[in-house]
Amino acid sequence: MQTQARTRASLRFQAFPHFANGAPRPFVISFPPTRRHVRVRCSAASDGGSIGGNPQPQVQQRKAYPFDAIEPRWQRYWEENRTFRTPDEVDTSKPKCYILDMFPYPSGAGLHVGHPLGYTATDILSRYKQNEGLQCFASDGLGCLKSLGFSYDWDRELSTTEPEYYKWTQWIFLQLFKKGLAYQAEIPVNWCPALGTVLANEEVVNGVSERGGHPVVRKPMRQWILKITAYADRLLEDLDDLDWPESIKEMQRNWIGRSEGAELEFGVVDSQGYEQGLKLFIVVAPEHPLLSSLTTEAQHEKVEHYGELASKKSKDRSFSGSYAINPATRETIPIWIADYVLGSYGTGAIMAVPAHDSRDYEFALKYDIPIIRVVSRTDRSDDDSEPYVDDGIMINSSNSLSGLNINGLSCKDAASKVIEWLESTGHGIKKVNYKLRDWLFARQRYWGEPFPVVYLDDSGEVVPLQENELPLVLPDLDDFNPTGTGEPPLAKARSWVNTVDPVSGRHARRNKYNATMGWYYLRFMDPKNPTALVDKDKERYWSPVDIYVGGAEHSVLHLLYARFWHKVLYDIGVVSTKEPFQCLINQGLILGEIEYTAFKDQEGRLVSAESVGITDNHFQERIPAEKYSRLVARAYKMSKSRGNVINPDDVVSEYGADSLRLYEMFMGPLRDSKTWSTGGIEGVHRFLARTWRLIVGPPLPDGSYNCGTIATDDEPTLDQLRSLHRCIAKVSEEIQETRFNTGISAMMEFVNAAYKPFVLLLSPFAPHMAEELWSRMGHQESLAYEQFPEAESEFLKDSNIVLPVQINGKTRGTILVDEACSEDDAFRLASEDEKLSKYISERMIKKRIFVPGRILNVILDHHKIEVRMGKLTSTERRWWKKQEQGLITPSDEAEGVRGFRLIGFQFLPIDAAILQIVCQTAVWRTSSHLATSMAHGMQSCSKREVQCRAVCAVGK
Repeated sequence: MQTQARTRASLRFQAFPHFANGAPRPFVISFPPTRRHVRVRCSAASDGGSIGGNPQPQVQQRKAYPFDAIEPRWQRYWEENRTFRTPDEVDTSKPKCYILDMFPYPSGAGLHVGHPLGYTATDILSRYKQNEGLQCFASDGLGCLKSLGFSYDWDRELSTTEPEYYKWTQWIFLQLFKKGLAYQAEIPVNWCPALGTVLANEEVVNGVSERGGHPVVRKPMRQWILKITAYADRLLEDLDDLDWPESIKEMQRNWIGRSEGAELEFGVVDSQGYEQGLKLFIVVAPEHPLLSSLTTEAQHEKVEHYGELASKKSKDRSFSGSYAINPATRETIPIWIADYVLGSYGTGAIMAVPAHDSRDYEFALKYDIPIIRVVSRTDRSDDDSEPYVDDGIMINSSNSLSGLNINGLSCKDAASKVIEWLESTGHGIKKVNYKLRDWLFARQRYWGEPFPVVYLDDSGEVVPLQENELPLVLPDLDDFNPTGTGEPPLAKARSWVNTVDPVSGRHARRNKYNATMGWYYLRFMDPKNPTALVDKDKERYWSPVDIYVGGAEHSVLHLLYARFWHKVLYDIGVVSTKEPFQCLINQGLILGEIEYTAFKDQEGRLVSAESVGITDNHFQERIPAEKYSRLVARAYKMSKSRGNVINPDDVVSEYGADSLRLYEMFMGPLRDSKTWSTGGIEGVHRFLARTWRLIVGPPLPDGSYNCGTIATDDEPTLDQLRSLHRCIAKVSEEIQETRFNTGISAMMEFVNAAYKPFVLLLSPFAPHMAEELWSRMGHQESLAYEQFPEAESEFLKDSNIVLPVQINGKTRGTILVDEACSEDDAFRLASEDEKLSKYISERMIKKRIFVPGRILNVILDHHKIEVRMGKLTSTERRWWKKQEQGLITPSDEAEGVRGFRLIGFQFLPIDAAILQIVCQTAVWRTSSHLATSMAHGMQSCSKREVQCRAVCAVGK
């Protein structure tokens, strides 16, 4: 088995990597709470020791099955035998699969059951690929999750805080610097005094920090910037070839925000109307370099005050006091200052169109600026209550002085004509702009990679270090807290900051800021290489990441930045692919258990939840669901502050790791958010316990279990084989499509059809139990690299057919039979059918006509049936009426109506003279006499059919 396991390779990263290339070996990485340290697990062909011995657990407390003994034993076995080790050398002739989890950022305390979700999913994929004959890498982001049995190669441990790792981050920065893609600039940054650090724009929400809600101000600082805008078009174009959720690709497109327009030149005049010769737009950013020139003395104080407000992310606006001349109409237009215009976007100034832009519209309403519609609505509505932002036909867009007339044109055609006019008149040029801005790369935390440059004291020149001088190592510090002055913690290491240029010997200073770069997905391919970022042959073999799993909250920043520097590395020949991650899967959240909330007024009386929004004079109280009948029920994201965290260690202790793994996958589709329910995990725990009992048997009187299994070597029936192979096909398909919940459902339906293949099906989901059952079946090696069962097509074919059944030549119903069904089996099934059985009695059968796969015709011998033609007696009529009304009770016998039993009614064929009735005999066996009677009713019946009501009576 181990030899066969080496025949292929597959690469997978869980938490980060999973590689696969033939012999299955998952490679997984685990990151501790510092979020900088990475432990790697790999699965690769290796010589595993025999399990042997198979000691029996001494169960002290009766459990559904002995998971508390099984799971630690198999975790020790995997670790001691390096079951999931990935070889350093790869066989490039074999196929591969690389699976990776996103870098985790846990707080280190208060871990909850949502953290293992993605890692469990990728571990299932990895184990499946292993059993398919692939070599897999898998990574775990949290060392404390080792108890869940993830298939990690602990020989591939990485720590991104170690110089051996960040040496290559510094090397990448030097390549960016050489290509002109890294530069310094004095720019306003988001400074958070409480956190003592600079925040990215995405980390600031409504003027406060995303984490902690602390006030943020704008503060100019000289920072390192990466020129990601140089790759904007390629970042857009290459999205089309990626197997990512369309919503994520659209978010990246919107973030890049490519737009085609024009850059216009406006003459600027002051409030007296004198030409100043400045060229600007109509709304400018607060940090615009020409703002001081635009501001009049009368507006100076207001503009300065607004600048302070804008630094705190205020949504206020200010008038500059100056005006611009519209080149197309020669009209003067006021120049305002607003922070929704970005200084880094285009020229930092825009021409406002309030009728067709939501922010311009709000601005114009607040400051009573005329709103002129220039695009007609396609729905022909006159609604001006909100801006119209869709395409339409241009209106109010002509001027006789300039000769420009775009009325009646579509928006696209109008834009082209305006640009042509601007260029021909010298008032502007065609311009492509991007919302994407160059990336502020520096960070003020201690942990990170020091910039590999020095600044000469006498000239301020930036001098990059030589590559043979890397790594530049962080200094030791006793205090990692920010300085509180805007300088980072490294400013405290004065002897480290003040240095000498190693080339010229001149006095210099080191950069006090740090940076970080997520290129870990490459290092996992070659984690111990001291001479290169990654070996070229290994990179060519493993790239790109085939499956990348992580939360949708990383859809822009992390993924966009990783794609940027990967393309840079592609351009300089370090990597062989244009994109790092081919397929992206976003796992959903696991929410806390549903909480029930009631609302009370100030007097403590319960009030309707709908009325709470009207006034703030209400109090919220979380209460048990059973206390009140009308409550607000909602599940929330797990958090320490909310107190709804479910600790995975507690779940593992009570139910076992396999139960937790299985339940997290069974809760619902991987990509959807789910609500945790302790009752739900009890259900999958019972399923595992049932599986254990079916294969191992019930516990012995002392609580222990048999050494082997109760499985037999009997040949399975055809139905069992069909059930087994349908289950194999279903589980295989659902694992590959990451529909783990429906794959588990298929196993639950199947559980007792066949033992050996079922254990292999179960192994990716519940590896501890599967290994134990595999061992008890007499196997001496781990099942980690056993061939995953393959469904045989001959058993997947649906051989059941619908067979018509006739009585005396008339079709009375159908039965479902196998296409190879015999005549006796077909007749048996017809006799057992509820509808057909009342037509058939062994005493009536004259002969059977059976055409295999086509028809079964039962010919009845009516001479054996005594039929008395006539009207119903009064007693029979009374029975019939009571039966129709459902009023027949056992007390009827006491009233003298003894032995009558209504059998039913049916439609029977007749000919012109004879009415034939088939009456089913009563089940009573004490009868010696059979009398039948029927209702005439022939006057109201058709010629070919009469409704017959048959009553069988057994007399004494």
